[in-house]
Amino acid sequence: MYVILVYDIGEKRVGKMLKLCRQYLNWIQNSVFEGDITEVKLTELKYKAKRIMDMETDSLIIFSSEATKWMQKEVVGNERANTDVFL
Repeated sequence: MYVILVYDIGEKRVGKMLKLCRQYLNWIQNSVFEGDITEVKLTELKYKAKRIMDMETDSLIIFSSEATKWMQKEVVGNERANTDVFL
């Protein structure tokens, strides 16, 4: 599945969350990640994220789609990290 993950994490924990999310997805902008991920890996990511988060103040939002063909991406301005792969 294809996901876009966005988080809002307290300053003391943001570095840990960034490092965790980079293990699973492509970092595209501050606190925003995207990429293909299996259901099992997504479950693992959410479990590990909950261990970092303060559930009273932090948030993690995940948008998902079964395939990238159902999503359109438009970048206005500078794209931080190009996730397109050309072979």
